[in-house]
Amino acid sequence: MRRTAARSASAALAAISLLAGAAESQSQSYPDRPIHILVSIAAGSVTDVVMRAVAQELSPRLGQPVIIENRPGASGIIGAQACAKAPPDGYTLCTVYHNTMSLNPFLFDKLPYDPDKDFAPITGLFFVTELLAASRALPVTSVAELKDLAVQKPTTLNWGTLGSGSYPELFLKWINNQWNVKIVAVPYTGGGPIAQAMAGDQIQLGSMGIGNFLGVLQTNTVKPLAVSSSGRSPLMPDVPTFTEAGIGGYPGRAWWGLAAPAGTPRPVLERINREMNKLFGEEKFIALLEANAVVGFVSSIDEFRAFLKKDRASAEILIKIANRPRTEYQQ
Repeated sequence: MRRTAARSASAALAAISLLAGAAESQSQSYPDRPIHILVSIAAGSVTDVVMRAVAQELSPRLGQPVIIENRPGASGIIGAQACAKAPPDGYTLCTVYHNTMSLNPFLFDKLPYDPDKDFAPITGLFFVTELLAASRALPVTSVAELKDLAVQKPTTLNWGTLGSGSYPELFLKWINNQWNVKIVAVPYTGGGPIAQAMAGDQIQLGSMGIGNFLGVLQTNTVKPLAVSSSGRSPLMPDVPTFTEAGIGGYPGRAWWGLAAPAGTPRPVLERINREMNKLFGEEKFIALLEANAVVGFVSSIDEFRAFLKKDRASAEILIKIANRPRTEYQQ
């Protein structure tokens, strides 16, 4: 019996060694074909712009094409589900953000992915500085005037969001609660479409990353009201911060990161992590981030995992403040 047990233990060790050897061999040859990055927001949005720049820079560094695939909609669930179901071989990576990893578990029942078990964190990417803006036709020039108008006409204003449970929708719910008004949420698939809808006066309000609004600000078709950063943005120094404008105290912060399907070999994750840390530390890329009003926060794999845990706890507080009930996700 002892010999049988010994043989079983030897076989198990041999199997483990074989798997480890295969993983090491795979990581040494990685990558040997194109890599796809799933981006859970529409083309033209700030995250899409930044990730396309990332792909352009990573391709020559990795020696293979890096292809961006937009999978927008459903508060990031569509993109997250596609990533979770992809082969864990390092050839499918995905953006993750505050909704997919932190908010959705408190907002939806029957999520088609598990944020803790289905992903292998790689690194943080950036925090978003958001701009609260109004369409040119809306007769307000400040947050104070907007609040007065919303109080006078509590159900006539509308606000572009990324759908039920999205960060912009939760911010709107918080505003409605704070001001005791009923501004109506209108869902879109990304910040770019929201900015264009505001420029065309199809909707009146929105709060998204500043980069989404740069084009329509240049054409003077939307009006900036306030920015979410702790200090004024260098891109628009005359625009007050949320706190200066009287809407401080919101507990959330928009962020984006990079992950892979769970089970992706650690050496592959570390290779991508190293390249991302190098890229985000280069002056020309820092300048690109600043031009799109985002702040890089690349990290080690373990640091990003710790960040995700902390952000999940903050998200639970945010959901309670917004008084957002859980709903069943239906595909």
